[in-house]
Amino acid sequence: MVHGSEVITIERFIMEQERLYPEATGELSNLLYDVCLAAKIISRHVRRAGLTDILGAAGAVNVSGDLQQKLDLFANETVRNSVHHTGRVCVTASEEDQVPMPVPPGKPAGKYVVLYDPLDGSTNIDVNVSIGTIFSIHKRVTKRSSPAGLADCLQAGKKQVAAGYILYGSSTMLVYTTGQGVHGFTLDPTIGEFLLSHPNITTPPVGKYYSVNESNWNRWTPPVQRVVGAFKNGEGKVQPKNARYIGSLVADFHRNLISGGIFLYPADTNHPQGKLRLLYEAGPLAFVVEQAGGRATDGCRSILDIVPADLHQHTPLVIGSKDDVAYAARVLSAEAVPVK
Repeated sequence: MVHGSEVITIERFIMEQERLYPEATGELSNLLYDVCLAAKIISRHVRRAGLTDILGAAGAVNVSGDLQQKLDLFANETVRNSVHHTGRVCVTASEEDQVPMPVPPGKPAGKYVVLYDPLDGSTNIDVNVSIGTIFSIHKRVTKRSSPAGLADCLQAGKKQVAAGYILYGSSTMLVYTTGQGVHGFTLDPTIGEFLLSHPNITTPPVGKYYSVNESNWNRWTPPVQRVVGAFKNGEGKVQPKNARYIGSLVADFHRNLISGGIFLYPADTNHPQGKLRLLYEAGPLAFVVEQAGGRATDGCRSILDIVPADLHQHTPLVIGSKDDVAYAARVLSAEAVPVK
C-alpha cells in the first residue's frame, strides 16, 4: 500500500498518469473512479455475504446457461448503475444480460462502452473462495447522434482503451491497465481508498504454476493432453510446474500474473468453442497480461486479434507467462484437430 515512503491513492495515481497526456479529457479517469466505486460496494457485500440473505442461487440461469447466484445479480446491477448515469458511457454489456444495455432514455450518452463479468467464480461464493469482477472499456464506434448498441460492443480486444479486474480475496485488490503498463491497488477498508500496492506489474516469462481443470482430461484433444502433460512432467525442454487450480478465473489469473504461470481452459467435447466468454473474460485479461509482458491465445490466434461475432461468444483460452504460452500455442496450432 505504500510506494516508497508515500501513500498513493488510485485517484492521485490516475491524475498523475493523466498529466502525461495533455490531450486527455479526464473522462476515462472518471470512468475508472466509477468502477472503483462499484468495486467498493460489491466488496462490502461480499464481506457480509454470510451474514445477509445474499448467498445461494437466485433460481435462474444466465444467457450462457450458468446458474445465477444472488450476488451475481447484485454485482451486475451495481456496476451498471455506477456507470450508466454519469454521461461517460453510452452502453454496457454483461455476462448476465442477454442484450446490450444502452443508457436510459433522457440520460446523456458518453463515448465509452463498458463490458464486464460482474462476479467471476460466483459458484464459489457459498464456500468462501476468492471471486472477482472483470471489466473492459472501449470507445464507441457508432455516431453520437445514433443510439449505441451491439456494434459498439463487438470490437476486437486490441481496441480496448482500458481493462482490469477486482479480486475479492484476503484483501480487495484492483488491477488495471490503460495500455501503459499494469498497476495494482489494494483497498484499505479503514479509509475506504484503493492504495497503490503493486506498481508496474511484470509477469515472469516462465512460470512456476500451471492451472487447468484436469478432471476434463478425457474430453480434451491429444494436443491439449500433450501440452498439459508436458507442464506436469517437464517433458522435452519444458520446465515442470506445480499444479494450482482454484476454479475462479480471476484468482488463478492473479496468482499466475504475480508469480508466473499459465492458465488453460481449452475446448473439449462438452464445450467445442471453449467455455469462457471472449468479451467479458478472455479479452480484458489478455489486455492486462500482454501489458505485463505475458501472452494470451486461443491456441491459434492472439485473443486480442479476435473480432467477436456474438455478444456472448465463447473461446478457448491459454494465458500467462509468454514462453509457456508460446510453447502451448506451438503445439496446439500445429497439431490441433476439431473437437467432435
